[in-house]
Amino acid sequence: MAIGQKGAEFLMMSRLRDVEAGDVNALFELGVTYSTGNGAEVDLVEAHKWFNLAALNGCTRGQACRAEISIEMTAREIAEAQKAARAWLALSGRGATRAAA
Repeated sequence: MAIGQKGAEFLMMSRLRDVEAGDVNALFELGVTYSTGNGAEVDLVEAHKWFNLAALNGCTRGQACRAEISIEMTAREIAEAQKAARAWLALSGRGATRAAA
């Protein structure tokens, strides 16, 4: 069942707050949201970015989903997603010890 626009906005803002608080599951859930379009427009680059960030934090589901959607993406899209993940790590202050795959 699809959610309404207000519900989608709340879901995204809630997940982003959870990410800022260090919730690895929220990273994965953002990947799911962008890969399925349930709460956001389908965007495989964004989905790959969030799955990548989840994977970097030890989430095996993030690793599996990142690999799964990579099959549907071009090399350029994957590179764009990796660049976005590295930028997020740098902006969040979490990039000193990790590098986006």
